[in-house]
Amino acid sequence: MGDELLVVIARDSTALRNGKTPIFRENIRLMMVSELKVVDRAILGHEGDIFQTVRENRPDIITLGHDQRFNPIDLEKKCRDMGCPTRVVRITRFEESEYRSSTDIRNKISEYIEGTI
Repeated sequence: MGDELLVVIARDSTALRNGKTPIFRENIRLMMVSELKVVDRAILGHEGDIFQTVRENRPDIITLGHDQRFNPIDLEKKCRDMGCPTRVVRITRFEESEYRSSTDIRNKISEYIEGTI
């Protein structure tokens, strides 16, 4: 894909299956991420078959969040088996902010809402 930064947004069903309750619906998350200056394109992931997104977009690099359950080595092998020489890297947890995770953001929003009611 060259130098394009493509961000894949998890489907609500995927988030729920992984024990997360989204604050915003998938289409709202897609819109918010699409508006970030560093993001060239954002898309919703496929229901069920996550590798469909890889087949369709053939990324040079897949970046895994620190808490994603994928094994980078296994994921790279699966991509190569599909004919996609994708490199997979895992990012570390961001510690230099008050809001280091979606849970931190969710808690802050909850505090704000409770304080205004």
